[in-house]
Amino acid sequence: MQTIRDLQERLKALGYNPGIVDGAMGPNTRKAVREFQADHGLGIDGVAGPRTWSALDRALTRKGAPAGTARPTPPWVDEMMRRKGLHEGRDHASLSAWLRSAGSAVDPARTPWCGDAVETAILRALPDEPVPANPMASINWLKFGREMKTPAFGAVLVFWRGSKSGWQGHVGFYVGEDATHYHVLGGNQSNAITITKIQKGRLRDGGIRWPAGFPLPAGGRVIADGGRLVETTNEA
Repeated sequence: MQTIRDLQERLKALGYNPGIVDGAMGPNTRKAVREFQADHGLGIDGVAGPRTWSALDRALTRKGAPAGTARPTPPWVDEMMRRKGLHEGRDHASLSAWLRSAGSAVDPARTPWCGDAVETAILRALPDEPVPANPMASINWLKFGREMKTPAFGAVLVFWRGSKSGWQGHVGFYVGEDATHYHVLGGNQSNAITITKIQKGRLRDGGIRWPAGFPLPAGGRVIADGGRLVETTNEA
C-alpha cells in the first residue's frame, strides 16, 4: 500500500523538500509533488496519482535504489528539518532554546553556530554519539565519526572558507548534489536553518563523515536539481 509517508520519503530521497516526514499531505508535500511533476513532464496538480508514483519509482531506480523503495531519513536530518526556517534574529528565542536543549550556551545572534546546530541535531537524535570537544569550530568535525569516500543522504560535510589551509569553514548535512555544488542542510546559512548549495571545491579533505554509532547507509549520492537553491560562499 502506498502511503503519504512513502511519498514523502521518495520525494526527499530525490532531493525535494516535502517538509517533515509525518504522513500528512500538507502544503509542503503538495509543493514538492508539483515541483517533481514539473521536472518530469507530468501534469502539475500536486496530486500523487499513478503516473506520478511510476515516475518516482523510475527516478529512484536511476539513482540505484530499487523501484518501490526510498532512502530512510537519518534521525538527525529529521531533527534539523523540524527546525528548518528558524532565523537567529526573527526566531531567536526558539532557535536558542533548541540549541540549549543539547547543552549549548551559544547566542546564535552573536556567535557563528553552524557547528552548534549540527551537534544539537546529532545529540538529540543519537544521545550517545561522541561529538567534537569544540563543535563550534567546523574544522573539528573532521574528527567526527568515520570518514566516507562518497556522500550519502545525511552525511556530515566539512568545508573550508576563505583559505583551504585556514581554520575557518562551515559544516552541515548532505541532502543532495548537482554537477558543481553540494546541497547542504545546516545552520547559520543566511543566518537561519536552510538548505543551500556550496561549491564542491570547498569540501575539505576527509570532509565526508558519518556517525560512528549508526549503521552505514546502503544508498549513495543523491543527484538533484539545485536551480532553486541559493548558493552560499560566506556562512560566518
